[in-house]
Amino acid sequence: MKIISPSFQIMDEINGAEILRKIELCGRVCYKSENAITEESAQKFVQNIIKSGHESVLEHEKITVRIICDRGVTHEIVRHRIASYSQESTRYCNYSKEKFDGELSFIKPCFWREDDINFVTWKNIMQECEKSYLKMIAEGATAQEARSILPNSLKTEIIVTMNLREWRHFFKLRTANRAHPQMREISIPLLKQFQNQIPVIFDDIAVD
Repeated sequence: MKIISPSFQIMDEINGAEILRKIELCGRVCYKSENAITEESAQKFVQNIIKSGHESVLEHEKITVRIICDRGVTHEIVRHRIASYSQESTRYCNYSKEKFDGELSFIKPCFWREDDINFVTWKNIMQECEKSYLKMIAEGATAQEARSILPNSLKTEIIVTMNLREWRHFFKLRTANRAHPQMREISIPLLKQFQNQIPVIFDDIAVD
C-alpha cells in the first residue's frame, strides 16, 4: 500500500501576456475598437471587462491541468459543467498488475497527524481495502467488479480542461473557507500558480 500526497501539473506552456492580448483582440470585436489596441492596452482592457462582468470574453482561452488527488475530490471537480475531463478508470485499471506495483495508492488525509487515532484507524481500513481488493482479483473478480469496495481515499488522476471563465468560477468556489479541506489543498496552490503566470485575470480572487 502506498500513501501519497496530492499534486498537480499545469500541462500548457503559459504565456500570460499573450493570453491577455488574445482576450483583448476577441473582446474589442464587440465594440469594434480594435484600432485602440497598443502594446500596453491588453491589461487595462481585461481588467475592465472583468470589472464590468463581461466575462464571456475569457472563454476564448483555456488551460489544462493534471490533478492527482483522491476520488472524493474528483467527485466535486467534475460537477463543474463547462469543462472536459479524462480520469483514471477503476473499471479498466487492475491494481494487482505490475504497472501499479501490485498495490493500491491512497491520498493522505490533510486533516489528521499521523499519530492521531483517526489517522491510524483510516490507515488500517485502507490496508483492509487493499487486502480485500487483491483477494477478490486473485479469486477471479474483474477490476470493474472488485472496484465496488474501493474507498474515496483511493488515488486517482484526472485531466481537467476549463476555459478561463470557468477556472475563475472553480477557484471562487473551491478555495473558499467552506470548501472541503482536501479540495483546498489542491485549489489554493493551483490558484497561486495561475496568479503568478497570468496577469490580471485571477488577481481579484482572494484566499482567506
